[in-house]
Amino acid sequence: MKRREFLGAMAAMPLVMRSVPAAGLASRTFEVTTRIELDESHDAGMAWVPLPLARTSPYQVDRGHTIGGNADNTRVATLPGTNTSILIAEWGHMMPPPALSVTMRVETTNYVVSVSKPNGAKWTDELGTYLRPTRLIPLDGIVKTTADQITRGKTTDLAKARAIYDWIVENTVRDPEVKGCGLGDIRGMLEMKTLSGKCADLNALFVGLARASGLPARDLYGLRVAPSEQFPSLGRADGDVTTAQHCRAEVWADGYGWIPVDPADVRKLILEEKKPSLTDPYVVKVREALFGSWEMNWIAFNDAHDVALPGSDGKPLPFLMYPQAEVGGERRDSLDPAHFKYTITAHQV
Repeated sequence: MKRREFLGAMAAMPLVMRSVPAAGLASRTFEVTTRIELDESHDAGMAWVPLPLARTSPYQVDRGHTIGGNADNTRVATLPGTNTSILIAEWGHMMPPPALSVTMRVETTNYVVSVSKPNGAKWTDELGTYLRPTRLIPLDGIVKTTADQITRGKTTDLAKARAIYDWIVENTVRDPEVKGCGLGDIRGMLEMKTLSGKCADLNALFVGLARASGLPARDLYGLRVAPSEQFPSLGRADGDVTTAQHCRAEVWADGYGWIPVDPADVRKLILEEKKPSLTDPYVVKVREALFGSWEMNWIAFNDAHDVALPGSDGKPLPFLMYPQAEVGGERRDSLDPAHFKYTITAHQV
């Protein structure tokens, strides 16, 4: 489809009908726009923009998107074997300078799963997908050994999940000097005994330890789009959210189903709100809140790992959370604004 595309409500209807928020739960809709500008060149170019989560979820509904700019062709691709949707733009020439805008609408509802009252959730075949290793999240060696030590004596899925969550909160540190959200190289973190990083590191460590303990778990890569109503450091003001990427996690427990967690944000709050102790009542509050709930001032893109960008011969990405681009087959660094210019804005509608 050339230049402009609209994925309308009719196409989204089956997803929307399956994902309407439960009665009595307030929802919000956010409009998020990604704008990309590539430098003038005589080489062909491509860009990739992650789209909102395609699978049905209790906390988010994709309400469609529009595309603008001067791309020769745009299309939506789904990564094989996943629910990861990507907008792909292509330019056969680079005059005038390539430009792309993608505006998404996403409806969100705060996500709470009771961890005090089982809901009867049972195993399904799809859960096996979330027990597999990835390139940066192996499940053997030091990862398995560490997981066994943490969960020793725990006999239920819920108890194991909580033990891993508490271990992450108590033994890791947020490192503000890490570029972007980190990489999530959990074997390296454990072997070097450098249990520090940002969300893609600390929550990947949770996911790896959970999977090594036999618990399905997944990273959810996304974007903060609004201020927090609970914890000031865990939101982003409306407007420029170009650097507001954030990874969360979910773990599956028998009898409870998928449980939202975010140990990395506990460590973020401790650092940024200057809380000196895990026993501080405010820290205790956020620690309890982030085992079983997410405030949906954030949107999810996908849970994919080892992402091969469609149409690219470049190396797979550890995960897809930032816009990507190539000019003349050369990958641009999404965390280097001097060589890859893009902005992301968000507001509630």
